[in-house]
Amino acid sequence: MTPREIFLSSVQRGKCDRPCTGSATSIVTTDLMERTGIFFPDAHRNPEAMAGLAAAGHTLLGFDNVMPLFSVWHESEALGCDVDWGHKGLMPVCGGHLLEDIHELPDIPADLLERPGCAVPLAALVLLRKELGARVSVTGKVFGPWTLAYHVYGVENFLMATLTEPDAVRSVLMRLMDVTVAFGRAQIEAGADSLTLGDHCTRDLCSPDAYEDFLKPVHAELKRKLGCPVLLHICGDTSDRIPFIAETGTDCFHFDSKVPAERARALAGHKLALMGGTSNLTTILHGTPAEIEADVLEKLRCGIDIIGPECAVPLNAPCSNLALIAETAKRSV
Repeated sequence: MTPREIFLSSVQRGKCDRPCTGSATSIVTTDLMERTGIFFPDAHRNPEAMAGLAAAGHTLLGFDNVMPLFSVWHESEALGCDVDWGHKGLMPVCGGHLLEDIHELPDIPADLLERPGCAVPLAALVLLRKELGARVSVTGKVFGPWTLAYHVYGVENFLMATLTEPDAVRSVLMRLMDVTVAFGRAQIEAGADSLTLGDHCTRDLCSPDAYEDFLKPVHAELKRKLGCPVLLHICGDTSDRIPFIAETGTDCFHFDSKVPAERARALAGHKLALMGGTSNLTTILHGTPAEIEADVLEKLRCGIDIIGPECAVPLNAPCSNLALIAETAKRSV
């Protein structure tokens, strides 16, 4: 089986001839930038640089998929957010939100997909499909309307509104879902096999009741509308919402090390694939080869379908540890 076949089969919990390795989020480190000669912010703003750095996830690290969107700000910049795209030692940051009144729905520009925030990754996906896509799985990335609402209204303002103005919040989520769907479908057309759906609805920002009320139907609708394999990513301890996620039709959940692998597998049931769960701090940043091997073997024993990091890796992590994760999983057969 090719890496692409292994990744796409694993997303569906299918059988493979070896364990799958990959990530739904950024695997870029300063070490990897040095090795490729491609650096932030150019890799956020230039399609060739973005595709080249993403390709290193396979060519240098050995993962079965590549994913070229390294930040959380692409569609939000296209909506009008003021983004500082950082430098090789700093991820992008945003200077502020767009709206104050939760009753004021955001405008979605007619040229959303032509604006640089969206146009650059779409062009990078075309390049990756042409260069690697026959053999390696290409994953795109979109953010869900809960996260986009943080960017549009500000985190505190939006979260307060979930308590005081729930109907207005639902209207906002429906409007912003259109952004997620438009950008996601464009990425599939550009060459992505699957999409990471990132939504920052971890326990400290979204209660389990709020997830079931607001987001379970939204994530189910996004899975239906995107029409491709969806890899849902939520940071933090998500043990209180994994059973809800399993009911949305989402293909794969990219989980955080705050949920032990054995517990994540039990909560997910038999249909929901699981990926990630390897700690960025203790294993990827500071782990020894023996600790990395023990972690990978534990994930495999627990039935984790795709072995890899829990979230976007720290920029100061050694990329040799990422390569060792992939190597260890493959030789475990």
